[in-house]
Amino acid sequence: MMRNILSLSLGALLLVPLPGTTQDLQNILGTAGQVLGGATGSGGLSNDEVVRGLKQALEVGSQRSVDLAGRDGGFWNEPRIRIPFPAEAEKVRSTLLGLGMTKPVEDFEHTLNKAAETAVKEAVPVFVDAITGLSVEDGFNILKGGPDAATNLLRQRTGEALGQRFRPIVEKATAQVALTSFWTPLANAYNSAALFTGGQAVDPDLNAYVTDRAVAGLFTLLADEERKIRQDPVARTTELLQRVFGN
Repeated sequence: MMRNILSLSLGALLLVPLPGTTQDLQNILGTAGQVLGGATGSGGLSNDEVVRGLKQALEVGSQRSVDLAGRDGGFWNEPRIRIPFPAEAEKVRSTLLGLGMTKPVEDFEHTLNKAAETAVKEAVPVFVDAITGLSVEDGFNILKGGPDAATNLLRQRTGEALGQRFRPIVEKATAQVALTSFWTPLANAYNSAALFTGGQAVDPDLNAYVTDRAVAGLFTLLADEERKIRQDPVARTTELLQRVFGN
């Protein structure tokens, strides 16, 4: 039976005009492979299935990432994405700790992270819009790319939009505890002194600092989720994900 199937498949291949390009040959061989795959029960994947599978992987991964970062303590309890006291103010931080003012410093840092935690919950609609617009070419570039190829593409297409969406939420959160009223004068004074000391100027915009770190943290988690789906069968929670990444 298998010999007959092979003969029919190869016979069909011989009836096709000789390809003029390497791509033509790849298309013909791919078609033959799908015929054989169907005959043996392994099943071939169409372009549409591959792209749908990659979109679904991004949807699953992005939702998981938002859930992780947006939960209570999502940033603060995860060392890789925790937002620290701004590096430019590290001397101020160490001075305050030396004076026994541990709680005010921790409250400041907690608020930075709480602002990011609140902001990332707004990421899902931005991700969905970008994922919906992925093309067949995008899909195969992702499939053939590295372990975080999808995350990198999504970062390129949504990073700016996420920043714009996060910013007002961060501003509202930091305003509640008057964070910027402490940080802005500090940064401005540092920048004035840097003109004479030759130090590197810092951005006095604390909200920009938190917003940038929130976006970066979210993509750190998304890259983790993408790698899990690519490498761990347990993370492929739908039949389509199992088919696409199992192959």
